[in-house]
Amino acid sequence: MNIVTRLRLILPFLLLALGVNAQDVDVKALIKEGIQLNNDKNYAGAIEKYKQALTTEPENAQANYQLAYSLNAAGRGTEGIPYLNKVAKANSNFTGPAYELLGSIYDSSHQPQQAIDAYKEGIKIKPDYQPLYFNLGIAYFRAKQYADAELAAIEAIKLDPKHANSQRLYGLVTFHQNKRAAALLGLCNFLLLEPDGAKAAEAYTNIQSILKGGELKPDGGKVTPLDAGNAALNKALSATMVAQKTAALEAQLNAVFTAVGQLAEKQTGNDFFRNYYAAFFYALAKSGNMPAFARLIGLSADKTANIQWLQQNDDKRKALDAWVQTAERKF
Repeated sequence: MNIVTRLRLILPFLLLALGVNAQDVDVKALIKEGIQLNNDKNYAGAIEKYKQALTTEPENAQANYQLAYSLNAAGRGTEGIPYLNKVAKANSNFTGPAYELLGSIYDSSHQPQQAIDAYKEGIKIKPDYQPLYFNLGIAYFRAKQYADAELAAIEAIKLDPKHANSQRLYGLVTFHQNKRAAALLGLCNFLLLEPDGAKAAEAYTNIQSILKGGELKPDGGKVTPLDAGNAALNKALSATMVAQKTAALEAQLNAVFTAVGQLAEKQTGNDFFRNYYAAFFYALAKSGNMPAFARLIGLSADKTANIQWLQQNDDKRKALDAWVQTAERKF
């Protein structure tokens, strides 16, 4: 038998064997191993596992996403962009996270417009994926486009009202527009969800500044003159604080929530602020839960005294929690 004949006989068996070996690759197992390696911060090992999985299934959405995720964690985020683009086009369960990570990579690479474009493109495909709105708001905030950041924060809150950082974002971007009443209520809402930690301390400091009449000076971002509604709310806040200047925080907030709530009821437009924030905090002022509320949001200012009060008045803390859980809030 000559060599050509032998090769003709052997080649089909070789191709069959190679096909069997390719099929024997457990892509799911490789991805699972990669995730564990990533969790162990062995990014190089995780990257290798995902690449092995993609050798068998090049379009696997999870493998492409996880590879980009590990590349980013390893400080090689831009290398992950082609893999994320594959996931984005696939419209899978990983599409939302892919656009989220894509925007984050652009943002970290000091490409703010590309980040904004990525988040907006993701929202077109996955309009119910809350992190895209939140991160879009952050990108606008960093670009000092505060009005756009406010709109993104509102959509993020609508999708997940318990996401504390979306509440904080709303408070910060409205403060940067000198919408002081809106900023105050947004930051108070943040502290209801996250009353302790560095962000809480910053929020409490901003609240104190707002109550004392503080305004943020223009920092290079586009400054839009206040509309009549927000100007009136600011005026009501300031007038209330003239009378409450030396009062305790509980009394100050109670008076401000009442004044802002009563005024907002008479206003039209700005429905989100009027229905979601002003109405809620006006109701809180009338609920009898203000002592516990003031202690809770003041944790970062005087942790020892406020924790002691909350422990000694556990019934009031529980009553506040129960009221917040059942209070009606509209968008």
